[in-house]
Amino acid sequence: MNEQAIIHQFGCNVRKLRLKRQWTQEQLAQHSGLTPNFIGFVERGERNITLKNAVKIAKGLNFPVHKLFEGI
Repeated sequence: MNEQAIIHQFGCNVRKLRLKRQWTQEQLAQHSGLTPNFIGFVERGERNITLKNAVKIAKGLNFPVHKLFEGI
């Protein structure tokens, strides 16, 4: 799997979990300490994020960070 596919799949996994919780991007941003714009970039696969921010998103979702990498 190439780098762009990894970034895209990670974003899809984040979006899927966010929607499962029926949260907006703004709500996930509040829970994770990030901005709504950043969450949008991640979900669309437009950002290659740091592990630090992946952990913030996972904690915001109350979900194990390694599970965000499923399918990658």
